[in-house]
Amino acid sequence: MGIILWIIFGGLVGWIASMIMKTDAQQGIILNIIVGIVGATIGGWVMSMLGKSGVGSFNLYSFLVALLGAVILLWIVKMLRR
Repeated sequence: MGIILWIIFGGLVGWIASMIMKTDAQQGIILNIIVGIVGATIGGWVMSMLGKSGVGSFNLYSFLVALLGAVILLWIVKMLRR
């Protein structure tokens, strides 16, 4: 059941991040899931650099950390595509 929750969590985070960064039209559901999961990893890394905890469970704090990481990921991808 855990992997299914991570896929749903990643898809939701990736979708919201793509709407924030205005890349939703370019992404499908699979890319949203990948962006959300990789974004959670990046967000956890950034928060650990700041001395805070990363994504640990399914709660609002973890959602915001993952969203931060996903937005950072999409921002980097947009910069590289220019």
